[in-house]
Amino acid sequence: LLPAEAEALVRALQGTELRDAGGKGWLRQHECVEKLNMHAILSTSTGQEQLLTELLVSYAKIPVLIGELISVEIWKHKIFPVLCRLEDFKPRSTFPIYVVLHHEASIINLLETVFFYKEICESAEDSILDLIDYCYRKLTLLAARSTNGQTAVLLPPQELQKQAETMEFEISLKALSVLRFITDQVESLPLSALTRMLNTHNLPCLLVELVEHCPWSCREAGKLKKFENGAWHVVPPEDQVKMTKLDGQVWLALLNLLLSPECQRKYHFDGFNKSQLLKLRAFLTDVLIDQLPNLVELQRFLSHLAVTEPAPPKKDLVLEQVPIIWDHILKKNAGKWEAIAKHQVKCVFSPTEEELKFQARRWAQTYSLDMMEALAPNKPRCGACGTEAAKRCSRCRNEWYCTR
Repeated sequence: LLPAEAEALVRALQGTELRDAGGKGWLRQHECVEKLNMHAILSTSTGQEQLLTELLVSYAKIPVLIGELISVEIWKHKIFPVLCRLEDFKPRSTFPIYVVLHHEASIINLLETVFFYKEICESAEDSILDLIDYCYRKLTLLAARSTNGQTAVLLPPQELQKQAETMEFEISLKALSVLRFITDQVESLPLSALTRMLNTHNLPCLLVELVEHCPWSCREAGKLKKFENGAWHVVPPEDQVKMTKLDGQVWLALLNLLLSPECQRKYHFDGFNKSQLLKLRAFLTDVLIDQLPNLVELQRFLSHLAVTEPAPPKKDLVLEQVPIIWDHILKKNAGKWEAIAKHQVKCVFSPTEEELKFQARRWAQTYSLDMMEALAPNKPRCGACGTEAAKRCSRCRNEWYCTR
């Protein structure tokens, strides 16, 4: 995007009503998010992402994006189940439903890309509490997946079930990265945000659960598979002890939450929390520490914790803030879930043939072939020999080759 285009898209971002999800105005907003998302990924790969972060901060759009994220999450769990129970809900196409479900993935991906910067985290202001709560809910889903082998998701029509499960898993992994970036800024977070992470949600113990069960790793037919760059890969024996990016995110978040003096003053190191944290000692092997040397400090902290009784946190008077976005949406729409679902059946999820064609043309412009190739994590491979390919068949536009 040109700087003027990026600025226009950022300025166009605005909060939408729950009942408008999937509507024409909402779809235009989704297109803005998608274009900014792709722009953020490409800009980061070339080291030119500073412009977008400045625009999001100066136009105060991070709270808007967080509000959209929470809105879609509530839609999934409050409106969609009601929608599926309605007798007259017989969508001609799953396309509008898929777009609403995908909206959450687009926003969390954009936030993951920009939250690396301290000014972005600070510009979230009070909405950071909603984002912390959101990440906590997603990490809880990951922990549940690690214990029962699947992600707890809503039950959409059969053809969307697999896509919904995969998307929920990937969204949860993005939320883990966002949370880690938030913990990087513990020194500048509002007091209530720190209290919420440490004591309301007890994130250190939840992160221990993720270290212990590692939901992005599994065994199939005797082979170890790990999830990385959007896909499951078989890990060769020599790489099985290598730390993945997701492993690193968990360990870095733990370092931030446990070694910060401010966090140590606020966290309740009671008997249960202490026993959970000491489980980490079994995972702090020399091989792991070689890959992330900062873990030596965590190892020392845990050794000290094992033989001492930390002083209880001070009983300060704390006026705890509540997440305003989540509460506002729930209060505003309480008792209206069925009415909203009926409105959406009539106005959103029964598109005409012409409306579907029009929207398909708009998406074709948003997701151009060249853009999708630039975003792909893996380079195209030759269909004959499998080496990296730079030429593509001009007829089918699908097959790649390295030489004639």
